[in-house]
Amino acid sequence: MNHFLDIDATSSDALRGIINNARAMKTARAGKPKGTPDADQPLAGHMVALIFEKPSTRTRVSFDVGVRQMGGQTMVLSGADMQLGHGETIADTARVLSRYVDLIMIRTFEEQTLLDMAEYATVPVINGLTNRTHPCQIMADVMTFEEHNGPIKGKKVVWSGDGNNVFASFAHAAKQFEFDLVFTGPPPLDPEPALNGLYTKVRDPNEAVQGADLVVTDTWVSMHDPQSARERRHNQLRGYQVNDALMAKAKDDALFMHCLPAHRDDEATSSVMDGPSSVIFDEAENRLHAQKAIMRYCLGV
Repeated sequence: MNHFLDIDATSSDALRGIINNARAMKTARAGKPKGTPDADQPLAGHMVALIFEKPSTRTRVSFDVGVRQMGGQTMVLSGADMQLGHGETIADTARVLSRYVDLIMIRTFEEQTLLDMAEYATVPVINGLTNRTHPCQIMADVMTFEEHNGPIKGKKVVWSGDGNNVFASFAHAAKQFEFDLVFTGPPPLDPEPALNGLYTKVRDPNEAVQGADLVVTDTWVSMHDPQSARERRHNQLRGYQVNDALMAKAKDDALFMHCLPAHRDDEATSSVMDGPSSVIFDEAENRLHAQKAIMRYCLGV
């Protein structure tokens, strides 16, 4: 049984195997209607619980479609449905769910909720996102980069903005996939200290993106942030917007990524998001293929 909790908790060989499998499954489905079953049906007979304490578009749809394409069934549960951690303990919830399903994906707030679920479940658990990390997203990002520009090993990836949970998973990936990661953002929004040594910090975004193979950003505010925090973050991050002038300092064939949803013309301009460097919708599609490969890895099928 293999959990998929974080990129740094999964071996580099396993990660590479997931990427390769994702690309093979994507190729095998080329041109087929989205509802067409995969030929091999590796999840036939399997039930997958999809737990969402946080709202979701891409995570919910991609996991649900992925399970169905592979012949499995899904049970979608919200935090309100389960009162996760409020009435029953996470440990008891994990034990009970393990009697009903073969695999659990959880998108939650606190990292400890994920860790408790994995500790007490007797089936594999996948991290669909926590406040600390977002490993499924970065697996799709690595897959997308390599589709367009070849192996990511040795390439320069620049993150502009908030050192958030998505950045944390990029930092883990930088070590596992052996690429150079640069963070550019304001001091109050630096990444967590535990990530020190996995990336280089350059305050000036114009300097940071010189020679970049990939430029990445994310939303400046969360749906849960109060108005005061939104205004403060906009003031802090305005100088780190990814616009045409900033992208022009990267390599000619540099790519632009954003995990979405985006606040257009805040963290990135529409001209960049819709421009020739942008692969944001390929990136979104590849959530499906990468997560299908992650599920197969977890179940060993």
